[in-house]
Amino acid sequence: MLETGGPARDLDGFVLPRTGALVEIANPAQPYVLLDAAGAVVEPVAGFFAELQACSRPPSTIRSYGMDLLRWWRFLDGWGLAWHRATRLEARDFARWMAIAPKPLRAHWRGRPDGKPAVAAARAGRGVPNAVTGRAGPGPLYSPTTRAHCETVLRSFYDFHLDAGTGPIINPFPAARERRQLPVAAGRSARQSPGGRYRPSVPVRIPRRIPDDRFNELFAALRHHRDRALLAFWVSNGARAEELLTSRQRDALPGEQLLGVIRKGTRAYQQLPSAADAFVWLRLYQEEARRAGVPQGPGRWLWWTLRRPFRPLTYHAARAMLNRANALLGANWTLHDLRHTAAYRMARDPGLALTDVQWVLGHANLSTTQIYLPAGREEIVDAVRAHHERQARQARIPAVPAAGYRADSLTELFGRTW
Repeated sequence: MLETGGPARDLDGFVLPRTGALVEIANPAQPYVLLDAAGAVVEPVAGFFAELQACSRPPSTIRSYGMDLLRWWRFLDGWGLAWHRATRLEARDFARWMAIAPKPLRAHWRGRPDGKPAVAAARAGRGVPNAVTGRAGPGPLYSPTTRAHCETVLRSFYDFHLDAGTGPIINPFPAARERRQLPVAAGRSARQSPGGRYRPSVPVRIPRRIPDDRFNELFAALRHHRDRALLAFWVSNGARAEELLTSRQRDALPGEQLLGVIRKGTRAYQQLPSAADAFVWLRLYQEEARRAGVPQGPGRWLWWTLRRPFRPLTYHAARAMLNRANALLGANWTLHDLRHTAAYRMARDPGLALTDVQWVLGHANLSTTQIYLPAGREEIVDAVRAHHERQARQARIPAVPAAGYRADSLTELFGRTW
């Protein structure tokens, strides 16, 4: 039963306090810990993280869950509430607040000391579609995807403590209500709404690929052989950005055109077929790296930073590399767009079986691979534009005139033979 008492909260004027933190620690058994406002480890979250690790969730998933829990902990701290005292009123208010609250924006560390001009400029451009890619950047509010993910994490967190008997007896984030039984004549079957009651509707997005001409521009904007090799592999074997960075020097097999990676979800080792051009750029990069003094050896990492002290390339460094190329082009392509591009190229090749594409992309279900079969946004736009051109050409052709007009006069007037 939903509680109706309690004071009304001013959600519009609420400012999320910057208390607590999610900290990464050098402990394989405990990669992340959540700290409260006093700097102490939040034990209920630590137990939930241990459960996630036991369920074979990678550290990246634990970090993603931890960021949502940190936001919830700060929300409760702002109203002076304990996590086990939260009711559905707090959960409902939290869902309402996320729908109207602006996302925090940090000033860039290279900006002015006060950071105000940089913050104002960044806020002015948030949510505006890019002139090159057509994709809108992150908006000023929390996206439906972020809100839905946060609701799922918090509902799972309280379900865990509800089963363990260490939390409230009622989950503050309830599951969705069951839909009523529809008559058979309606042509539908009764089903239960997925997710939670406070989970927003997430729009279905078409995977965005990089057109060939735009990809050539992006590739030409890169300055180093390492960056060219990375893009060539991403766009040819469809590996996720972080998966490609797990390769060791022994995993590159140019003679067989295979590159070994560690899969994100299963953590399984898989050799992916790649384009021959990718290995050409890789060889050029490896020769430069050898002369620069990058550590060599079969068990060493394949991708390194370009400056001393040499360190294995991380996902954030690779994204910064792509952002520098985007800045030259005025675009906002992402690393995941390269995977979408590879998936589109393979899925729409009539000579390649869809099950083979599924294996290369590492999809658990064939239905996930099938989303790349329909035409992408660029193909649809080109097809509709061609349709309008055909309609315009047909409209310029005059109809057959009525009887009684001289054929030579009509030919002189319209420039065609009747």
